[in-house]
Amino acid sequence: MGSVRKASAWLGLVEDSDDERYYDDEYTEASQGSHAGDQWVTDPRVKVASDSAVGRGRRIATVTPDGFRDARGIGELFREGVPVIVNLSSMDPADAKRVVDFAAGLTFGLRGSIERVATRVFLLTPADTQIVSGEPGGRAADGFFNQS
Repeated sequence: MGSVRKASAWLGLVEDSDDERYYDDEYTEASQGSHAGDQWVTDPRVKVASDSAVGRGRRIATVTPDGFRDARGIGELFREGVPVIVNLSSMDPADAKRVVDFAAGLTFGLRGSIERVATRVFLLTPADTQIVSGEPGGRAADGFFNQS
């Protein structure tokens, strides 16, 4: 099993069987049945924070793509420096693998990071964004509710 396949299995995108093909070789953009003019129209499934958040630089986009065609919208938001939450739960597994590969290349190329938040949900953060986990940093070892 190759390293990409192992990573996909770890991320929960594929089963751990070796007989399954990684990419759908028959995939073509033309088979989608869309016209060249309307394929990159702004998608109503993309939600971005309000304009007041834009002024302060605090925007996060949530994208729920239906197919690999929606990867361009993810890339455009990420290039603008907007952290993107990608929910792949409604996608076909083959296209979900392709979107994760695209997102991994995107974050590598722009020096960002990609993190799995939940099963088939990923957070893409630009290089200048710091992720703060929910772990308490300065809490005493004996705990907050210690009454002794």
